[in-house]
Amino acid sequence: MPKPISLVCLDVGEKRIGVAVGQTSVRIAVPFDTIDVDGSELQSIAEIVIKEKADILVIGYPRNQSGQATKQTQFVEDFAAKLTDFAPKIVFQDESLTSVIAEQQLISYKRPYAKADIDAQAAAIILQDYLEANYA
Repeated sequence: MPKPISLVCLDVGEKRIGVAVGQTSVRIAVPFDTIDVDGSELQSIAEIVIKEKADILVIGYPRNQSGQATKQTQFVEDFAAKLTDFAPKIVFQDESLTSVIAEQQLISYKRPYAKADIDAQAAAIILQDYLEANYA
């Protein structure tokens, strides 16, 4: 049996970054946290990568409905470039409609939630998509 791979996923936004974690052994992504974009976000991400012993950092890749790159795509690519010093391996995963799906899921739980909860849930959806596409 191959060694389980530990993954951390980021849903990168200009104000907040949703974070999810998962392992290939169970193939279940779990919302983990959100990080405010306040100048300390790289340090926070590095600490999570180390704590979770991440083998792969999955980053949500934004595109428009036609599949074309957007201004946000460039923002995410530029942000990802800053992570190469401490991320063992960086991969991108399509994040189309994940925030909409995340909010629908949170509504279905019939509990109060905040915008930050949507970001962490969206990161879990992105990571779940990556796990299913690559480790099914």
